Formats: sequence, structure tokens, C-alpha cells
Amino acid sequence: MSGIAVTGSSGRLGRSVVTVLRESGYDVTCIDRTVPDGETNGRAVDLTDGRDAAAVMAEVKPEAVIHLAAIAVPFSAPEDQILRTNVALAHNVFGSAIEAGARTVVTASSPTVFGYGSPNGWMPEALPLTEAMQPRPWNAYSLSKLVAENVASMFAAKHGDALRFASFRPCYVIAPEEWRGAPTQQGNTVRQRLDDPQLAASALFNYTDARDIGDFLRTLVEHAHSIPNAETFIVGAADPLCREPLADVLPRFFPELAELARPLTGSRPAFSSEKAERLLGWRASRSWRSELADESEAMYTENAGGTR
Repeated sequence: MSGIAVTGSSGRLGRSVVTVLRESGYDVTCIDRTVPDGETNGRAVDLTDGRDAAAVMAEVKPEAVIHLAAIAVPFSAPEDQILRTNVALAHNVFGSAIEAGARTVVTASSPTVFGYGSPNGWMPEALPLTEAMQPRPWNAYSLSKLVAENVASMFAAKHGDALRFASFRPCYVIAPEEWRGAPTQQGNTVRQRLDDPQLAASALFNYTDARDIGDFLRTLVEHAHSIPNAETFIVGAADPLCREPLADVLPRFFPELAELARPLTGSRPAFSSEKAERLLGWRASRSWRSELADESEAMYTENAGGTR
């Protein structure tokens, strides 16, 4: 496989995904509303327009498509706009990619589909969270991501195993520059999120290095035709973005989760990527313990026993 189209290629995640794929030898076409200066293989397209989406896919004719384009932050736009935009993007990209001859299409979902943070309260089936657990989205963003997963399943039902579809739920994305102090998506730095656990508690301390997600997507595209169709994967780091075991920390913020959090000892995260490891042999290779390596963090790494 050589030709891969990445939508949302200019975003925080998209930039790293494109870099990983190109460094692995793939011919990548970048598709976004705007294309950065210096990008020699990019297309500026509004993918919410079905005709424009079909035209660009027909021109590029990718063998695989990785769909990252979306309104990517909850409540960053009116709820109806988020739902309408993200669902239209997923349907247009999947449909136009298939019509253009793509054999593999992957879409970005979100771990927010589980429903944590609901103002009405939230009690999961168990911790850590797995793909087998029931999604319970409570806002337009998380609902739009669950619908995107269902779009993948719909096309798989329509076309069968000749074409392959998949969805992935990337944990809180940390781009390479953010390890060096650039603000994260929420406006604070990674080190601030570690120093003040309240900043990461609302997301149950989940995170992933964007380059690890790029490695996951490369692996997924390469093995898509050897695993079951329309699978969904959680993609997260092998540890939480927290210096203490979640068994101790989560009950401080969510007393109702105290019993469920008991298994989260050592550096075990609240989101399990075991399925990606089992089906694809993928495992995150980067951690805050290595990416923020200095004497102070080395102490925490030693005390916590490193990542699993």
C-alpha cells in the first residue's frame, strides 16, 4: 500500500499522523479546509460539501483514508452545528472514499462516547474502560463520534469484507511540541496537568502521544484486512497522566468510583488499549515519564515502577 489520504491533516493529531506515515514510506495526501504553506501534496476542501468530497477523492484515488477532520472540541460551537458537521463529514468521507476505490477507511471517534463528565452523574460498568462497554454520550460532540462509528459499521454492512472499516478512540492527544511546554488543547501545559491533578481528572487522566497514534494508524491500515471488519479501538498511553496510582487519586475527585478504581494500582490507566495490542500487536511506546524526563520526574518513575 502506498497511497493514503488523511483528512484533518493540519490539526494537532493530523500533523503527527502525516509525519509518521511519510517517515514510514507512504505517499500521503493531506486534505483539510486549508493547507499549510510548503505542503506539496495537499488539497484544500470543505468536506461537508458532498460534491467537493467526492471530487477530491476521485482525483486522489487513495487506497486508504484516515478520517480525522471534525469539530474536535466539545462545546466549541453550537451543539446542533457540532452534530451536523461531524456526522456529515464522516458520511461524506466514507462514501466518497469508497466510490473512489479506497479499500480501507478509518475514522477518529473519541473516548468521550463513554459518557464520563455527565452533569447527571456517571457510573461505568467497570474500570478500566474497554470497547465492550456500553457508550453513553451526553453531548453533541460525543454523540457525533458514536454516530461516526456507526457510519463505519453501516458501510461495512453494505459492502462486506471486500472493504475494511475501523474506528478508533484516541485519548487526550499530546503533540510533540506540547511536551516542550506548548499549551495543550485545554490551554494548560502537560506539566501543569501533572502538578494539578484536577486539570486532568475530568478526563480520568487519559492521554496519548500523537506520534503513538500515528504508529497505531499505520499498523491498523497495514493489518486491516486480517482482522474483523468495523472494529473499534481505544488508543491510549500505557499509564495515566498522573503521578499517583488512580486507585488512590480517582476517589478524591469521584468518591462514587472508589470501589471500581481499586484495580487501577501502580501505573494502570483507566482506559484499556488491550484490544489494540491483542489484534494488532500495537502498544504505546511513549509516556510522560520519558517525554518529560528530568531528575524530578525520574523520582516519580522509580516510585511508580515505570509504565506497564
